[in-house]
Amino acid sequence: MAKSDARKDGGIWETIKTIFWALVIAGIFRTLFFQPFWIPSGSMKDTLLIGDFLFVNKMAYGYSRVSCPFEMCPISGRILGSEPERGDVVVFRHPTRGDDFIKRVIGLPGDRVQMKNGILWLNGQEVPQTPAGTFTEVNAPQGPQQSLPKCANEPVIAGGPCEKTRYTEALPGGPSHDVLNIFDGGPGDNTAEFTVPEGSYFFMGDNRDNSGDSRWPAASGGVGMVPAEYLIGRADRIMFSSAGKSLLYFWTWRGDRFFKAVE
Repeated sequence: MAKSDARKDGGIWETIKTIFWALVIAGIFRTLFFQPFWIPSGSMKDTLLIGDFLFVNKMAYGYSRVSCPFEMCPISGRILGSEPERGDVVVFRHPTRGDDFIKRVIGLPGDRVQMKNGILWLNGQEVPQTPAGTFTEVNAPQGPQQSLPKCANEPVIAGGPCEKTRYTEALPGGPSHDVLNIFDGGPGDNTAEFTVPEGSYFFMGDNRDNSGDSRWPAASGGVGMVPAEYLIGRADRIMFSSAGKSLLYFWTWRGDRFFKAVE
């Protein structure tokens, strides 16, 4: 074999090894520390908007089989774990569908949770809400899914201002956060009282009219009660945000949301 051929073969092999180890390191980083996550829907407005990009802190709650890509971690239950706090914004694996969801922890094990006329009740007590102005967005298809927002001021023409009343909700023992709600008497505004089982959590989206969450069982488009083993990590900070269908549409970037804390 000529020296030039040997050098060429050696260069190819070195490139393969470099790619291999880069993938191994990236896999370890993604499994143990941080997982990237794009916000695909409006269920967490206005805390999280469609097109927000964040890294999920996987060290926050420890590790389970869903911590690894394709659920390949040979772990039973959770290891090195700590419990989520009420009000945490969490990415978790849907118990039956296998998709990753992001919602807010509302109910801890043993809590009683109910919605009455659009107001959250915890353990028999109404959770206080105070008006926080109006959330306004353009009535137009949003994000890669091209979904339309739900507006309190319907009917709204295409491209017109879509409005929702915003409230600040103060969870007991947790942080205050904004919620959006139209109070239209829909099925999510009035529910039975749920008791959160031991080892599970009750999740809701901040956009109460557009969230498939623990108010509905998994078989009916919700997520039901989510066992701790399905928790992936905590959302702490938005790194980047784009309102367009593509990341390349730089004119749709939301610079005011770069490195914004998730509250």
